[in-house]
Amino acid sequence: MPDYKTYLSPFTWRYGSPEMRSIWSEVNKRGLWRRIWLTLAQVQSEYGLIKPEQLDELRARVNDVDVERSLEIESQIHHDLMAELKAYAETCPLAGGGLHLGATSMDIEDNADVLRMRQSLDLILEKLGLLLAVLSDKIVDWADLPIIAFTHLQPAEPSTLGYRLSQYAQDLLEDHRWIAAVRSGLRGKGFKGAVGTGASYGELVGNENLSDFEARLSAQLDLPFYPIATQTYPRKQDYQVISALASMGGALYKFAFDLRILQSPVIGEIAEPFGTKQVGSSAMPFKRNPINAEKLDSLARALAQYPRLAWDNAAHSLLERTLDDSANRRTMLPETFLISDELLSTAIKIINGLRVNEESISRNLKTYGPFAALERVLMALGKAGADRQIMHERLREHAMEAWKAVQHGLENPMTERLVADPDILQYLDLDHLKELMEVGQYLGDAAQRAHQLATTINSYLKEKS
Repeated sequence: MPDYKTYLSPFTWRYGSPEMRSIWSEVNKRGLWRRIWLTLAQVQSEYGLIKPEQLDELRARVNDVDVERSLEIESQIHHDLMAELKAYAETCPLAGGGLHLGATSMDIEDNADVLRMRQSLDLILEKLGLLLAVLSDKIVDWADLPIIAFTHLQPAEPSTLGYRLSQYAQDLLEDHRWIAAVRSGLRGKGFKGAVGTGASYGELVGNENLSDFEARLSAQLDLPFYPIATQTYPRKQDYQVISALASMGGALYKFAFDLRILQSPVIGEIAEPFGTKQVGSSAMPFKRNPINAEKLDSLARALAQYPRLAWDNAAHSLLERTLDDSANRRTMLPETFLISDELLSTAIKIINGLRVNEESISRNLKTYGPFAALERVLMALGKAGADRQIMHERLREHAMEAWKAVQHGLENPMTERLVADPDILQYLDLDHLKELMEVGQYLGDAAQRAHQLATTINSYLKEKS
């Protein structure tokens, strides 16, 4: 139970899943440190540095993480990793003295951080895959439903709802590919000592054995290592990971921002789910605020700042290492993943429960669609031999008068105006003109491309499963 008498991070209980919080917990971090110490001891035993009975003792106590004891030690020595090392060692009277032999702190911490990032990215990719699958289903459901599209936040030409959803899905598919590539390329620092030369380990196993020594550690941890490292792995890796996640955040931000606009009753076409007992406003009981979409935008906006911090950490890591990245990485790394996790969980909930108001969609298309049909009419007039510039002006005059009617709450009279214009009927017969004004057919191959993207997503996810 959290202690509500002291400051709690919102990520402690409000944002992020229990699974992601567990990955970034003290227990998991210290458990990974211990696993790495044990692995180091196992490989060193192959070189006669650790005895079999010592290994047995280390294995027996590797999971006995006691955070309270470690913090008690840390309060005296002011070094978190050394405190955990001492807590582990004091439970292993035979082997404790051989732990951390030849290592520097970052041989343990950096490799553990990469293992945590890998655990986190696996969870992110799983949830992003689920979101893509849900989006794919919605694209198929609404691929053929005509809507009025908007450019500059002004009614433009028709599209389909499935095609609009395909915009977000295509971006997120690219993000899945990027994140998967980043995950597959993750590398640990390895075991290279204080400045990356491996000199301390060379004293233990011989310089001629260093390559094989580190290869054995890499295999047992199932973690590739950078061939070149200083006291830390290159901080560029943090920047690459966080940038990929921020890109995903940008795609979700756009979706949520668009949803907030489309949920406004003025447009009212789609909306996030709203619970039967949900309260929209403390002052206005009628409100149905898009709180989940707003949360997406709020958290994604915060996520967007972290690539800059990661860039600074990489660029300012002077010579073989400085410590000025340590404090901010304690929040930057977990919060990056917890935000990403919350974004995906919330987006899945929104898409799963997406409310589509076909009446509003039809009303908006009927109101603004006839303006878009003018492009079809203008092209048909040109093909029939009319002067393009003269007809453009003629159609513009009709449009301005129709806009006045719409602004006064009347039905759009554009079709009626055109079918009564003898200058237009001189080139187009009445039936053809009416057909051209059926703007719901002016969709190009949007529906086909939406279906194709859904097929691409499903094939990709099947390949990845």
